[in-house]
Amino acid sequence: MLPAGIDLHAYGTLVALADLEPQSQRSLADMIGVSATTLTSVAQTLQRDALVKRVRNPGDRRSYSLTRTPAGRSAVRRWAPHVDRLEHRLTATLGSADAARLRDLLVQVVADQLDPRTPAALLTSTAFLVTRAQQRAHRDFAAALQPLGIEPRHFGTLRALRVVGPATQHELGTLLDVSPATVVQIVDHLEQRGLVTRERDGTDRRVHRLHLTPDAVEVVARATAISSTCFQAWVGSSSSRDHQDLVRLLRLLLAGTPPA
Repeated sequence: MLPAGIDLHAYGTLVALADLEPQSQRSLADMIGVSATTLTSVAQTLQRDALVKRVRNPGDRRSYSLTRTPAGRSAVRRWAPHVDRLEHRLTATLGSADAARLRDLLVQVVADQLDPRTPAALLTSTAFLVTRAQQRAHRDFAAALQPLGIEPRHFGTLRALRVVGPATQHELGTLLDVSPATVVQIVDHLEQRGLVTRERDGTDRRVHRLHLTPDAVEVVARATAISSTCFQAWVGSSSSRDHQDLVRLLRLLLAGTPPA
C-alpha cells in the first residue's frame, strides 16, 4: 500500500512530464495508459495541490496542457521511494533476474503501443507494464472474439464452467474473483446467447447451477484457438522460450508463489 495522498496515476503523470513539458492531457493519457476521463480527474487534483499548472491549449481551447511546478518535481522525489518499495513487494517472489525477464517480455508485448518518449521510470515499472499488456490483450482479444458474439469475460466464464463443471453463481464469482452483480450480468448475456442454462440444484432447490449448453462447447473451442493465436502474435508459439517464460512468470506474479 502507498501512503495516503500518493496516487499511482498522479505519480505516472508527473514522471511522464519530466522532459516533455508542457504536454496535452490527451497525450499524457495515451502515454500512461489511462482514459481521458481518468487523466482529467488526476490533472484537476494535481492542479489543486499546486503540483502542475493546467492551462488551455492555445490551438484548441477545448483541451488542456500540463506543466510540472517545482512542487511537482519535489513530489516525484518524495514519492519515488514509496513507489519503488511497492514495485519490490510486487515482484519479491520472482527474484531480481525473473523480475527483469518479466519486464523485458512485457515491453516486447506492448512495444508498438508505447509512446517512444515514455520515460524509463515507467518502462521499468512492472505494474505499469502489466497494465499496458492487459489493456492490449483485452483490446486485441475482444476484437478477435466479436464474430462469436462474446467478450473476454464471457470466455473466462465459459472456460471456468468447462473445467469445474456446473457451478452456482456464487461459486463462479469466487472462482473468477468478480462481484455478484458482475456474475449476474455475464450469466444473463450467456443465457441469452444460448450458451448456459440455469438449473435447480438436485439437493437444494433454492440454488441454481449453471450448465454449459452443447453450443457452448463449440464456442469455447473456437475462442480457445483465437486466444492462442493472439498470444502467439505477441510472444511467439507455445514452444518458444518467450511464450513459456511469460506464462510462467505471470503465474508466479499472480499466485505469489516463490520460484523453485
